[in-house]
Amino acid sequence: MSRAALLVLADGRFPAGGHAHSGGAEPAVKAGRIRDARDLAEFCRGRLHTTGLTAAALAAAAALGLDPLELDDAADARTPSPALRATARKLGRQMMRAARSTWPGAELDALAAARPRGAHQPIVLGLAARSAGLGPEDAAHIAAYETVSGPATAAVRLLSLDPFEATAVLARLAPDLDQIAERAARAAHDGIDALPAASAPLLEITAQAHAAWPVRLFAS
Repeated sequence: MSRAALLVLADGRFPAGGHAHSGGAEPAVKAGRIRDARDLAEFCRGRLHTTGLTAAALAAAAALGLDPLELDDAADARTPSPALRATARKLGRQMMRAARSTWPGAELDALAAARPRGAHQPIVLGLAARSAGLGPEDAAHIAAYETVSGPATAAVRLLSLDPFEATAVLARLAPDLDQIAERAARAAHDGIDALPAASAPLLEITAQAHAAWPVRLFAS
């Protein structure tokens, strides 16, 4: 197991397209729900314990070797918003390109052929982790971290928030991140039907509205 590979895959500079997405932070800022670091912390914590848990479990299951096509269907069922499904597949397509260049493997090739328009990003992330020699809990940690790092980074641009404050938000979420990753990895061992289906309805609703904005800073 390579901890260096984990760092590469979790690095925000890994060319998987996440920098163009706010994780729901942009509409939350516009609606006044995120105004400062304290609001950002609450937003990230809520996102982590809902959609973050679901994404982490899907990634862990893919890293464990569960059927990626069945997992992709499970991800669809757990994503009510068409806008978020489209975003997940777009990010999955970009992640697939990066992963196949970095850690080529037959499983990634097979999923790319089966889902040419993109599989859900957590599934591709889990397979990338597996191809890199990482385990289910590693994949879950990466997926959980992405759930909160995206909004935190976006808030710096959207609010001109002090980057030190945004980073402190992420650091203080470390115990929650560990808890979510461990819970997600345990669920993955129980099979697809046991995977969490936690959701955040307000994120789904605002994602649909955000997708129709004529002018926006982030793709989602």
